[in-house]
Amino acid sequence: MKKPFKILSIDGGGIKGLYSSKILEHFEQEFQCNVVDHFDMICGTSTGGILGLALSLKIKAEEISRMYEENGEKIFPNQSKLKGKIKQSLLGGKYSDKPLRSALEATFGDHKIKDSHCLLCIPSYSVTDARPFIFKYDHEENKQRRDNNAKYVDVALATSAAPTYFPLAEIEYYNSRQFIDGGIYANNPSIVGLIEALDYFVGEDKEYDEVQILSISSLNNLEGEVTGLSRKRSFLHWQEKLFEAILTGQAKFVDYFMRKASESDSIPVKHVRVPSDKLSPTQQKIIKLDKATKKSINMLRIKGNDMGLLWRKKSEIREFFETKKTYKTN
Repeated sequence: MKKPFKILSIDGGGIKGLYSSKILEHFEQEFQCNVVDHFDMICGTSTGGILGLALSLKIKAEEISRMYEENGEKIFPNQSKLKGKIKQSLLGGKYSDKPLRSALEATFGDHKIKDSHCLLCIPSYSVTDARPFIFKYDHEENKQRRDNNAKYVDVALATSAAPTYFPLAEIEYYNSRQFIDGGIYANNPSIVGLIEALDYFVGEDKEYDEVQILSISSLNNLEGEVTGLSRKRSFLHWQEKLFEAILTGQAKFVDYFMRKASESDSIPVKHVRVPSDKLSPTQQKIIKLDKATKKSINMLRIKGNDMGLLWRKKSEIREFFETKKTYKTN
């Protein structure tokens, strides 16, 4: 019988993380569990990183949803379109990171990566080193002794420092290196988890025989544009659409790759993706990665609940929760 190495992967997407947390709420309710008890590793990018970090401390998904609902408007305060464009283009970022830091401190306290109940892969990008930087739970298999004393709050800020939205995250523990959102290359971090698993845990002469990945999407609110629009677009025109296109394109490409990998006999991986729900043109205007109005929050809640209800009874979800994780951290 194959011994599976189980990974939970959570996409980035700003306030749309509420959609993902609502889905996970349904799984915890259905199986009467803490999600982390059933996954050897959690991978999460940006808001998915915040969600994943919280789950790794056995914080219930319901509590994380409440954090989004109560702090969304503080983190992403409503402002006029012109003011937002000016701040984003000229004034170092559309939002302050102080409300986000405050919410993270209330959630994580002084916890460090070594406190996690599972392995972690949290993508960010080091501007200082000009390279991807993945925060990990230090494990014997790769002999790494780098991240276990990093604070959850700092890691959460580093993975979610979306360019032009928030200031760069600077972490003293890493010699004041500066970081931005990992979504620029790994908004769907499934592939990060797969690589880590194949490098250290799964395969010949390793403890595990197969990778099993449960991937939770964020809501995709880019459904394309009509033809014939202007081909000449400045940064002011692109703004949030540019970042959204990067996030959406990367997530869709990784999903395609993972589906193909699952069909291959050469890669021992099983991949299940809980998808984005379709949005109508009206809903696309209400739901944005930084739109946290009461109407937006309510719609995210409804969409997440609908998808959670649809998926909680599926056999492929049950398979992930029938057994506990087997890799021991603390």
